[in-house]
Amino acid sequence: MSTGVIICDDSSMARKQMARALPTDWDTTLTFVEDGDACLEAIRNGKGSVVFLDLNMPGSDGYVVLECVHREELPALVLVVSGDIQPEAYARVRRLGALNFIRKPIDPQVLARTLKDYGLYSPSGSDPGAATTPEAAVAEQDVPWQDALQETANIAMGQAGDLLARLLDVFIKLPVPRVNMLAASELRMALNITGSTSSWSGVCQGFNGAGIAGEALLLLNNARMETLSHLLGSPEEDSANQDIEPLMDLSSIMVGSFLRGFGQQMDRRFGLSHPVVLGTHLDISDLLDGSQYAWQQILTIELTYTIESHDIECDLLLLFSEESVAPLREALTWLSDARTGVPA
Repeated sequence: MSTGVIICDDSSMARKQMARALPTDWDTTLTFVEDGDACLEAIRNGKGSVVFLDLNMPGSDGYVVLECVHREELPALVLVVSGDIQPEAYARVRRLGALNFIRKPIDPQVLARTLKDYGLYSPSGSDPGAATTPEAAVAEQDVPWQDALQETANIAMGQAGDLLARLLDVFIKLPVPRVNMLAASELRMALNITGSTSSWSGVCQGFNGAGIAGEALLLLNNARMETLSHLLGSPEEDSANQDIEPLMDLSSIMVGSFLRGFGQQMDRRFGLSHPVVLGTHLDISDLLDGSQYAWQQILTIELTYTIESHDIECDLLLLFSEESVAPLREALTWLSDARTGVPA
């Protein structure tokens, strides 16, 4: 008898990779949904008894779905599949009733073992062709390269967030990455933090590797700099460096970890320049005006990390040169066509 399976993820690349990772001899009827509200509707309509659920999505996220499934006692067994691999994220979804937590990029062997452990799948030795419904064709559709970029950034973001969360012993709220192709003059207006009345400090680091080059900008709201210094264990001192040192430390952690995870997925390695301070205690417009680029077009990835319970917000902005777009698209096409998100 076919098992109804719902795959819920806002990324078409993630949905494709999840479907491809399912055991080929598991007889399933697949339903693909892109957000939490559609997922709940599909469960209520009997589309699936097994749900693979992303956490970070626009609108109703995975936590909301789990809360509703628990509160309404909906007939669904939920496995969370997420790039947010913080220990607290794992603990929260288990408290909300998730069967288990599987990290992205998905490993088919880990998935099959997990399904067997919960009695959801038994190897049959035959191959019915995976899914049995027309929806399965979604798993074979081409993925727009911008979507592949967003999902790759999402996984790298989770790895960087996990490192920082463990270091500071905090929980970090992770966003959905924002990907844009902008004229250099549009950069400032495109940021989520445009219009902020707070003062900001910033650090930039150049990166390059395999024909892909650009700059990473870490922008930090100064309102909680003292709290960040305390969390990082920086010595208390009354000097001009008291704000710069935690900023440099944070940049090394976040930028280095993100680019390492980003490159590993595409089988690329990036070199990093030494951090350079853009400015401290400035209006965001003045801070960015100090960064001038010769590029006519800039490919951007924006990530806004929020440290829960401490009201600390920082913006990580990845800027790719025009010449980087072609090799980046080539690497992302290879990644989205691979059976898993892990290089062979």
